[in-house]
Amino acid sequence: MIRLELAAEHTRLHSTLCSACPQGPAGCCVSPPELDWTDIGRVVSLGGRGWLLEQIAARNLLPVSRGLELRRVRRREASTAPRRAKCVFHGARGCTIGAELRAATCNYFLCEDAFAERQDGAPDPAEGASRRAHALLREVYERWDRELAEAVASRPEGASWDAPFLDWLGTEFERRASAARGELAALAALTTPR
Repeated sequence: MIRLELAAEHTRLHSTLCSACPQGPAGCCVSPPELDWTDIGRVVSLGGRGWLLEQIAARNLLPVSRGLELRRVRRREASTAPRRAKCVFHGARGCTIGAELRAATCNYFLCEDAFAERQDGAPDPAEGASRRAHALLREVYERWDRELAEAVASRPEGASWDAPFLDWLGTEFERRASAARGELAALAALTTPR
């Protein structure tokens, strides 16, 4: 069953299938997305600047040309299970960090298995709205990330990975989110069946 949690640029999609992922205990966390420029700005705007700096210092988040890469670690889910590389923030019960600290993709992505989960053959009423929400959020975040990548590249100091740089990204994210209020308001209409 799919549940859509509407919150403009912070919208989240949930599926009951995730807790019993057919791809294995780590599911899509085997290949975590990067925290791109937009994700970093979103995390800062939600109060996570200190956390980002701590995780960069701990080398759990690694600076790359497009933002921050999440370190992958080899762990096993049970003593009899093989070690498997996965996101550093994935634990035995799933993600160990709050939604406000995750890449937006982690909050709004659902795999095709999640959409096809219902065993009774009836369509999930949230499927269509969830697919449309995913498409809109992906479009918006990709556009913002292209804009922020250009803005970072145009800074004389580039990405300095310090508090002022992160604060700047947070401000840039908030500016884009504010300008897109009308576009993101379309998410509310997604709960209306088509």
